[in-house]
Amino acid sequence: MAATLKDATAIVGIGQTPFARHLPESEKELACRAVLAALADAGIAPAEVDAFASYTMEETDEVEVAKSIGAGDATFFSKIGYGGGGSCATVGHLAAAVATGQATVGVAWRSRKRGSGPRPWTNTAAQLPTPGQWTRPFGLLRPADEIAMLARRYMHEYGATRDHLFNVAMACRNRANENPAAIMYDRPLTREMYMTSRMISEPLCLFDNCLETDGALACVIVSAERARDCRQRPVYVHSVAQGLPAQHHGMVNYWNDDPLTGPAWTAARHLWKHADFGPQDIDVAQIYDAFTPLILLSLEGYGFCARGEGAAYTEGGALETGGRLPINTGGGGLSEAYVHGFNLINEGVKQLRGTSTAQVPGAATCLVTAGEGVPTSALLLRA
Repeated sequence: MAATLKDATAIVGIGQTPFARHLPESEKELACRAVLAALADAGIAPAEVDAFASYTMEETDEVEVAKSIGAGDATFFSKIGYGGGGSCATVGHLAAAVATGQATVGVAWRSRKRGSGPRPWTNTAAQLPTPGQWTRPFGLLRPADEIAMLARRYMHEYGATRDHLFNVAMACRNRANENPAAIMYDRPLTREMYMTSRMISEPLCLFDNCLETDGALACVIVSAERARDCRQRPVYVHSVAQGLPAQHHGMVNYWNDDPLTGPAWTAARHLWKHADFGPQDIDVAQIYDAFTPLILLSLEGYGFCARGEGAAYTEGGALETGGRLPINTGGGGLSEAYVHGFNLINEGVKQLRGTSTAQVPGAATCLVTAGEGVPTSALLLRA
């Protein structure tokens, strides 16, 4: 058994469907299309797939995907919880399976019809989970409401303003305007549009919230040795981590001593401990952006700046192409598509292949993060 996952496996194929507010295909069909596209990208036959990983919220299970694509016998399959917090962990689980000989070809995917489908919190017949019993009766009905609470506290403690949140929204929209696959490709954003847009949950306005999207994405993981013979340039899984802090309590996190020290901090400590490089060596980052304040919290949690400095870090075009840390170069969840963060994984692969629509010159290292505010995960990818 390998003592470390460091560079033992690589992502060799990526695939995605179109993104839209409404697509006619079922989630199962979208999932299979994305998986088959990723396998074709890698040059690997579906019959060779023997491992699967996705989210507990994924409606299409591995049995249906395996049958529909024509996979062979599967020897590993897993699902990761907590919605967007699970994205990077799907790759991590497959990397561990391949590195330890439990499987040879792994496929991770997420298919979702969030644009045309129901909202999870609208099912009033379902009993609330424990965290919800302490929030929803008091008006925190949606994730946006919970993150708005954290954002307001952050603004109060550190002097952050809506201009700092706009910096995040603008960076993501600018990259989407370069990406023909992005939902917001042909829709520029201005400061006036942002500042005058309707509030969704104060202080979060329309443009602080991710898109509502139908679509699917997938990627293929094999051993580093096999990756050298695949169709595409390998992107190595250098380090992987999950993070669930002690006494964590959902997005509001108010049972912790410090609600603004979220799961990113726990994941980051493990991620960097097993890496050969640090935050200062990251060329490009794909940071989970269901809401703009999550970027500020993640910049701090993953060590790009000190506690309370995330807002100031965004100033002066820092998050734009050519800035100190270009982020979400496909547009992210705010402006490309919101499929529980899986598009951030595929965009990280594109950057290290040199094929992004907003390519960072010479990019060789990429951080990809999953949802901050919930039990999370993260990847370090290298070319």
